[in-house]
Amino acid sequence: MSETTASLQRKLASAGDLQSVVRSMKAVAASNIGQYERAVSVLDGYYRTVELGLSVCFREDAPALAKTGDKPGSDHRSVGAVIFGSDQGLVGRFNDLAVDYAVAELAAYPGKARVWAIGERAGARLADAGLPPLKIFGVPTSIKAITPLIARILAETESSDGAGGGAELHLFYNHPTKGSNYEPVGQQLLPLDDSWRQTLTRLPWPPPNLPQIIGRGGPTLRALVREYLFVSLFKACAESLASENASRLASMQRADRNIDDMLESLTGQIQQLRQSGIDEELFDVVSGFEALTDARPG
Repeated sequence: MSETTASLQRKLASAGDLQSVVRSMKAVAASNIGQYERAVSVLDGYYRTVELGLSVCFREDAPALAKTGDKPGSDHRSVGAVIFGSDQGLVGRFNDLAVDYAVAELAAYPGKARVWAIGERAGARLADAGLPPLKIFGVPTSIKAITPLIARILAETESSDGAGGGAELHLFYNHPTKGSNYEPVGQQLLPLDDSWRQTLTRLPWPPPNLPQIIGRGGPTLRALVREYLFVSLFKACAESLASENASRLASMQRADRNIDDMLESLTGQIQQLRQSGIDEELFDVVSGFEALTDARPG
């Protein structure tokens, strides 16, 4: 069935409305990327400060943390993982990359890992991979919403056998790279073992003032460890959100280009249809003129 000018104009108007929505989503995604990247940049400085404080506590022989059990990967050490994904679509392979990477890494550990998912889509993807989450948390929609989420994650993992005592806890999320790209990464958050402590102990202290712990070292160390866990999770969440919005921005850019092509095609069809109508009218006029001319008496 051939298109009419009216039907093509309706399609053109609909495509224009859709492009307006897509461009609005592009603007929102770009704005979100900026705020999450700024949060990560600020966290980097704070994270460095927490690490320096921990290095001082360890160098001054403050009371160590409770032993966390055997070496990582031992047969009787439980393994837990927090996987950051998304609740919404239009993010390409964002969830697939994070979940596939986590599943591949956790496959190296004996037994079945306990997992917590951030985002319904990541949770569904984990269930399909044979790792149904113990709990699925909603994805925060702003910087302010990250802090309550982290508090809930810490409470959930600490109360579970999968992340308490001698358990390991891993983070898996998408980390932003140059441009609008990202890649899946992993981080072992727990246990806070001797290797972790020795690594921090070797951190150089920035001159010129020498550090000193005021009061007992034990409470200071525990407070710094809590900050270390909190900042690590906060940073992972912020980087995941920046990556999610980068993926959505890339999807919207592709959609915008496709709509541009559609608008150009529809505009061309309308112009061609109009030209055909004009040609037909001119042909009718010429044909009528010729008929009248031929009908005149010689």
